[in-house]
Amino acid sequence: MESWKLKLKGNWNEIKGKAKKAYADLTDDDLVYEEGKEDELLGKFQQKTGQTKEALKDWIDKL
Repeated sequence: MESWKLKLKGNWNEIKGKAKKAYADLTDDDLVYEEGKEDELLGKFQQKTGQTKEALKDWIDKL
């Protein structure tokens, strides 16, 4: 499993809080984590933030 996916799974509450602070357009509905659906979650982040998937993966890895 990719490192950013492992980080999402293990630290979701922390990442969720940081994502809300960094990207105010994200709603609670956008931030629902379901195991196995990490790519869908990343897609929602991408739509709301305008960032590339690679940029978002790097952001998650650096948290």
